Amino acid sequence: MGATGLLYVGAVLFLNGVMILGRVDPKAAAVFNLFVGALQVVTPTYLIFTAGGDADVILNASGIYLFGFTYLYVGITLLAGLDSTGVGWFSLFVAAAAVGYSFANFRLLDDTPFGVIWLYWAFLWFLFFLLLGLKLDGLNAYVGWVTAIEGIVTAAIPAFLILSGYWADWNQTALALTLGIFGVAMAVVLLPLTHPHAHAPVPAAERGRPA
Repeated sequence: MGATGLLYVGAVLFLNGVMILGRVDPKAAAVFNLFVGALQVVTPTYLIFTAGGDADVILNASGIYLFGFTYLYVGITLLAGLDSTGVGWFSLFVAAAAVGYSFANFRLLDDTPFGVIWLYWAFLWFLFFLLLGLKLDGLNAYVGWVTAIEGIVTAAIPAFLILSGYWADWNQTALALTLGIFGVAMAVVLLPLTHPHAHAPVPAAERGRPA
């Protein structure tokens, strides 16, 4: 994925996470989704046309469309006030495709960190399917936090490190392992913290009762 585009993927994921948490107006977030969605359609098109037939470049670029179309779809859905089920079921397709791109990064492109990062994205887009496609509203807080955190961990930070030249200096196996451990820890730790009943007020009738 183009590092510049990846940086703005981080920004839009963070913004969308905050929106899901109810801190940003959906129509305000929609505009930025359209900006990033357009960028993520133009970028892979340019990369493919200038790839000179390089199969690895084309493979890498093709995955970017999954995100570009997602953000365009989200932006239009929010602005037009459409039902979210379309985005949700498309997200299921993206989640399945992301597993394939993870395999490609591990086995074909020899890029283990992004193999792990694609698994992060597969998990996140599956959560979008549950929240938007199946309407599991109890996941709102969980999905919001996962989205915002993944925006920073899987996109903004890697993009900055790639653009500044530091990404290649890291041991790629150690980096992939660190990302994997953090991802599992994030997914597990956030579950109890964002459970709908975790911060529910204690009913007045229950207060003062002995344990």
